[in-house]
Amino acid sequence: MSAVGNRVVAIEHVGSTAVPGLGAKPVIDIMVGISRLSDGKECIEPLKKIGYKYVPEYEASIPERRFFRKGPSEVPNQHFHLHMVELTSSFWKRHLLFRDYLRAHPSVAQRYYRLKKELAAKHGSDHEAYTESKSSFIEHVLAKAHPSKSRAPSQL
Repeated sequence: MSAVGNRVVAIEHVGSTAVPGLGAKPVIDIMVGISRLSDGKECIEPLKKIGYKYVPEYEASIPERRFFRKGPSEVPNQHFHLHMVELTSSFWKRHLLFRDYLRAHPSVAQRYYRLKKELAAKHGSDHEAYTESKSSFIEHVLAKAHPSKSRAPSQL
């Protein structure tokens, strides 16, 4: 992350590949914590120079995130997804809470994997329907992981 190191506060490996034993697509999700979301704008050009593509259209559905991807263009999901968010944001906290709970509870991680396979078969390339269909499971896990906090609708 030397290309944007002066803006980066923290970096975390999130998503299914961050949970040992959890089946996943060959995509590495990297969550980059920044102090202010506006810092993300200054990272676009430096990240482009090292091969990341900025995907601004995703901000319509998740405005608190700046999304980049990198990898061979012939691979549909590419290989690296970079999620740039404020370090103090709900997005940051919820993704780490969910990841850490699955790491600590392998049986829940396996249930999540089975659900993901079922939903992928059901929804095919409809990514929005797939993501929405996972939300109740994710909310349930987040409630178990931190039951004293109320939750906003999931963006995981």
